Formats: sequence, structure tokens, C-alpha cells
Amino acid sequence: MALERLDKVLATGALSRKEVKTLVRKGRVLVNGQPAVSSDIKIDPETADICVDSEPFSYKRYVYIMLNKPAGVVSASNSGREKTVVDLVPETLQRSGLFPAGRLDKDTTGFVLLTDDGAFAHRILSPKNHIQKTYLATLSQCPDEESLNQLREGLTLRDGTKLLPAIVERMPKSETQVCIKICEGKYHQIKRMFAAVGNPVTALHRTHMGDLELDAALSPGQCREISQEERKQIADF
Repeated sequence: MALERLDKVLATGALSRKEVKTLVRKGRVLVNGQPAVSSDIKIDPETADICVDSEPFSYKRYVYIMLNKPAGVVSASNSGREKTVVDLVPETLQRSGLFPAGRLDKDTTGFVLLTDDGAFAHRILSPKNHIQKTYLATLSQCPDEESLNQLREGLTLRDGTKLLPAIVERMPKSETQVCIKICEGKYHQIKRMFAAVGNPVTALHRTHMGDLELDAALSPGQCREISQEERKQIADF
């Protein structure tokens, strides 16, 4: 791997570059057993033995986090006065450049993927790659088969927006809930789809990205890193 600055490598964790500079100056950063002479020295992050305050530093080029988003939280990196999905990430997983790969509406709940890997996020969000996102939608009334077939065939909204066909299945234990899978992410898409067929959504919850299901052990607001194998369940790029 190409050599990178020490402060850039350590800033992939919870530290800022300014904090790294202070730690180096105080001799609290060791590289291969020796105090780092400067925060801008070049190292190979995959082979260098780095310790901060005697704790080994494990380098990760990118991080991928599964979050169970609660209602009332904004899908953004920052949003002024409102709490964002990034604000819910604990300090141990925080790092520079973290953002949600795809947005859920403020009142929509469920699976949000947070990462600092822009290329991966772009690929999973691009409709041409057909990465499905699965939702549980609660509707105002029991849907009729004609309206569901309109969604399955591909709908054109009143403003001319053309939508790709969706996979829609009734939930067996509820008259007003359906499971819907789409590979697009247009603004308020699912809500607009059902509104267009006269059956507004009253609650929406994302359950899967690709084939990866939201961890049932995560309470609303909780998150965890996902493994490489789990990431491949979203998209094996």
C-alpha cells in the first residue's frame, strides 16, 4: 500500500489531526516501538505497528456501520439544530467523513448504512446496479390488487417521474402492511408511490439493504460495524 501521513491514518479513528499532532508532541504515539518524531511522517498503515497511549491502533481504510434509525432523526452528516444519524454513532466508531449511504425520511425507521467509503456508497445507490432496499410499509387501508399491480409494473407519478417496477407482497398477518422492494431512492419514493394509488403510508421501516437484514438485536438508535462478509450481502463489488 502507498505510504500515508501518520496524522491522516490516525484521523481515520476518533482523533482529529489536531489531536494527533498534540499526542505526537507529547510522545504518546509510538510507531514500530519508537516515539513518532512528527505527525506528518509517512508510514505504511497496513504494516506499521502503531500505539496511542500504549493501546494498539488498528487501521481500517473504511468503516461500514449498520444503524437502526429511530423516528425523528435526520439522515445527514450534520443538520444544524436537529439530531442526525451520525450523532447516534458512539465515539469508538466515529471518524472523519462518515455519512449515511442513502437517506431515510425523518419519520422513517430502520436500516441505515453509514460509511466513509464514497465509491461503495455510490455503487449501492445507483439504480443500474439493482441493489434492492426492502421496506415494511403500513398503509391507511387494505390495498387492492389493482393498485399493487400498478406498482409492480412501474408507475409514473403525477409530476412525470418514472419509477422502475417494484416487488410488492402482502404481509400475511396484517391487512394494511406490505413488504416492498425497490432499487431506486428517489425523494419520498415509497410514500409518493402509495399516495399515487390513493393509499397513503402511515409508517415505513427499512428491513434490508441487498440481502443483509437489519440486526434484530439493535434497538432503535443503536449501531454496530458490519463484517466484510455482511458487506458482501449488500453488494459483492
